[in-house]
Amino acid sequence: MAEHVVLHLDSITKRFGSFAANDNISIELRRGEVVALLGENGAGKTTLMNILFGHYVPDEGEVFIEGRRISHGKPKEAIAAGVGMVHQHFSLAKNLTVIENVMTGTEPLFGLKSETAKAKRKLKELEDKFGLVVDPDARVGDLSVGEQQRVEILKALYNDARILILDEPTGVLTQQEAEGLFDTLRTMAQDGLSIIFISHKLNEVMNGSDRVVVLRAGKVTAERDTSETSKEELAELMVGRRVERPVREEASFGDVVLRVENVGLSAGLVSRLSDINLEIRAGETLGIVGVSGNGQAALCDVVAGVLHPDQGTISINGAEVQNLNPRDLSNMKVGRTPEDRNTQGAVGELTLWENTVLERIKDPRFSSRGFVKKSEGRAYCKDLIDRFDVRGGTPNSRISRLSGGNMQKLILGRCLAEHPVFLLAAQPTRGLDEGAIAAIHEDILIARKAGAAVLLVSEDLDEVVSLSDRIMAIHGGKLSPAVETEHVDSRKLGLMMAGEWGGLS
Repeated sequence: MAEHVVLHLDSITKRFGSFAANDNISIELRRGEVVALLGENGAGKTTLMNILFGHYVPDEGEVFIEGRRISHGKPKEAIAAGVGMVHQHFSLAKNLTVIENVMTGTEPLFGLKSETAKAKRKLKELEDKFGLVVDPDARVGDLSVGEQQRVEILKALYNDARILILDEPTGVLTQQEAEGLFDTLRTMAQDGLSIIFISHKLNEVMNGSDRVVVLRAGKVTAERDTSETSKEELAELMVGRRVERPVREEASFGDVVLRVENVGLSAGLVSRLSDINLEIRAGETLGIVGVSGNGQAALCDVVAGVLHPDQGTISINGAEVQNLNPRDLSNMKVGRTPEDRNTQGAVGELTLWENTVLERIKDPRFSSRGFVKKSEGRAYCKDLIDRFDVRGGTPNSRISRLSGGNMQKLILGRCLAEHPVFLLAAQPTRGLDEGAIAAIHEDILIARKAGAAVLLVSEDLDEVVSLSDRIMAIHGGKLSPAVETEHVDSRKLGLMMAGEWGGLS
């Protein structure tokens, strides 16, 4: 790896009101180097990268690329200087084709002709060089999440990026897609590209980076060569204490709380769910594993009342609920943490307290005669903030200002505060740091111990194994037989996820 410094962030400070998101941060990046930016949710990682890319203007400090100072708040200048950024939530126009997205902003608005053919040739060269294969004429909205990410990376490379920033690049990828991505990043680094990736996942940090920079509470707390550190040390540096995930205890189960019988769901001529049968008892956690896109989202939406099945029955404590809506289920003490916390779990423009009481706004505690009891709502939210250690906001803050982990803790706390009889936890720790994961796991186990029936749907196999009493796999919209957690290993789970259920009872 060459020692030539291509990027220098010098004493960057950024405040939002009295809150210092970045506090006097200085970082260097060398040519051909892969640096992991590690830290808890809310540690200031994304803010720092948005300053580098020109989305935010720092209160203090400077950005230097190849020794030249870059003007603040000008993404166009950052791009021209060779910076490309792949955001956690993609910024692609889904109604346009791949090549149209890649070319956006590269041609004059009133040009006499488009250079599409030339652009396709350049794109093909980049695909061949880095193995990022995608159909240039495909509509982006028809692509998988992994393919859309390739388009984002190709767009940056098309603009001649020499420094590539990736914000949580594997947050929505399958294990196989994530491994392929890091193979590609390593090839890019060998070709001279310098890379910073933001991550919470210690395995990929250890396997994918040359160096690790750790942020905590907006400050750089440590830098380590990856070869000279460990996951255990990084976890402790990240959260400021030793992190241990809670352990599921043996328990006796009560009566059946959730029963799903012969449920089917179709979209046009396509079957999304077929002959789904499961039951969960009080005090029991049933884990569902599967490769993304095999029906997990549809199953969660049906159980939560977002979608109504075409056939079959769903019962909670013996009462059929398949035709009820989410508000009805909430009134029956059903708690839900949806797969996408940003679009389904919260309303970004509303405050923390408004999001906290939104599901139960007609509750006499929070409204009377059509008027909302704001002070009661704020007090209720403040209690949840304290109980579930939600950091980075007050009851009057917009929830969109929270980090992903703190938003998730508030959403889960909103459910658990009402002592649910049934808890649906869909991808509860996706994109969260080790400290937040441990806290979420502890809360789920507390709900189980209190007698809630828990349906855990996750693509994190370690999470499912550690929290679940029984596990089922979903493949092609169908569920495998349930197996006791003590009787599975990674090989058996892999076969189940592939639809090979022979011999399971």
